Amino acid sequence: MNQAADILWSLKTFDQLSAHELYAIIHLREKVFVVEQDCVYLDADGLDQACLHLAGRRADQLIAYLRVVPPGVKYKDAVALGRVVTDPEARGDGAGKSLMREGIKAANEHFPGRDIKLSGQQYLERFYQNLGFETVSEPYLEDNIPHVAMLRRRRPESS
Repeated sequence: MNQAADILWSLKTFDQLSAHELYAIIHLREKVFVVEQDCVYLDADGLDQACLHLAGRRADQLIAYLRVVPPGVKYKDAVALGRVVTDPEARGDGAGKSLMREGIKAANEHFPGRDIKLSGQQYLERFYQNLGFETVSEPYLEDNIPHVAMLRRRRPESS
């Protein structure tokens, strides 16, 4: 069942996030990246303050999130999408695809004409390819999880 249509999206700068919103974001990121994926890493990497934060809520619960990293912060000339995460209870209902489409839209609107890069877990490679990303690296380990670099080339006329 596709419930992506009932997701309420918000895009905010770090300073616009309330303490409750930031807590929910950190909770979801830790729930998936640290606990579910059993990966000890430093989530507070100093980039959040420069990013746009895309949050998807359903029934007032955060179910999907990513951050849009401006060019020059992570990559010299490209926008980065990072910390892409969907709550386990929301998987399989279109929330992830909707999250990525909203993230691409936000990147294109706020940083027009820029390539979009991400470091995706290798098992999601086809998912990202279906959204217009191409694999631009061999697999590599990031936090002991196989990843690949993905690139969505700028599209001057449309997203």
